[in-house]
Amino acid sequence: MNLNSQTFSSSRKPKNFNNPEHFIEGWYWIIPSRNLRVGQVKPVTILGRELVIYRGKDKRVATFDAYCPHMGAHLAEGKVEGNALRCFFHHWKFDAEGMCIDIPCLDTPLSLKLQTWPTAEKYGMIWVWTGEIPQQPLPFVPELEQEECDVAIHSHFLMNCHPSVVMINAIDAQHFNTVHELPIEIIFDGQELNENAIIFSNITPIKDNPFFIKLIRLFYKKAITYSVCYWYGSIVIVTLGPDFFHVHMMFAVRLHEGGKAEGQILLLTKKRKGFFGWLSNRVVLWLTKIAGKFFLMGDIKIVQTIKFDFKTPLKVDQPIMQFINHVEKQQSLMWGTWQEARSRDVESKPKRERWQDKMSND
Repeated sequence: MNLNSQTFSSSRKPKNFNNPEHFIEGWYWIIPSRNLRVGQVKPVTILGRELVIYRGKDKRVATFDAYCPHMGAHLAEGKVEGNALRCFFHHWKFDAEGMCIDIPCLDTPLSLKLQTWPTAEKYGMIWVWTGEIPQQPLPFVPELEQEECDVAIHSHFLMNCHPSVVMINAIDAQHFNTVHELPIEIIFDGQELNENAIIFSNITPIKDNPFFIKLIRLFYKKAITYSVCYWYGSIVIVTLGPDFFHVHMMFAVRLHEGGKAEGQILLLTKKRKGFFGWLSNRVVLWLTKIAGKFFLMGDIKIVQTIKFDFKTPLKVDQPIMQFINHVEKQQSLMWGTWQEARSRDVESKPKRERWQDKMSND
């Protein structure tokens, strides 16, 4: 395979990958769920757009554009009334769907609607879909798709590089040997889960030598478990561990001002019943945190100083090239406006039907 013939080229500005003006239409984290109480309203700015979020009496979260359509007062200055939000300035009131339901000086409110954004909660975070209609589910760990999970929100970070550059670190096979000094070879097989998700799995057979490899063979039947699932080119879920015990880490990253990467690290495990299940999960999440620190060591100083320029891809970089091409095919939006950065094929437009899911804020 001639990797230099791939669609990505450092001499041509990519549509999505490492482009500080574009991001993929998809689900992005806003804030941790625990940071928004019932009856609370907050201003947030993500992907260059000012928003307001609040949690109504029914515990569901609603997300609007930030400014009142009357005179432009910031709606975060207002207050939550039941499941609706009332503007502080002239007391216009909007329900969770953005419809104006009360203007104090009028007997009948005007027929107008705020720009609202699909919002849901999962893995302890509040997420917003950056388009009109969600096309895919909330990001999930493939291995735990049907499972309830215990989650620990590990840390928040800001990197001096684009989210795309942060993402490829998880499938950069060379750096496992050079930076982390792992005495094993990693060969990835990439398979698209859907238009917005792709999974890379390690398929390297375990050899008998040296001693370290012989030791780990006690815990693995075939290849060492190391899989990476990407969503929207900006969320990566890493799964690793022996056959009987897997840990999961989610790096949820979004484009920040100046082409930087802002993210949250989530640690996840399958929920186990009872006190001992709860206790064992605390141990699992603690071990996951240790694993996360190991992978972050050395990588942080690279992504804080790198000036990404992929001039000479090698055969070992094939997974990175596959990821770049996967990202380039997705629908991109403009920073700040959230308008489409390129048109979809005419044939695909009528197919934009709402993805069916519970879409719950539980």
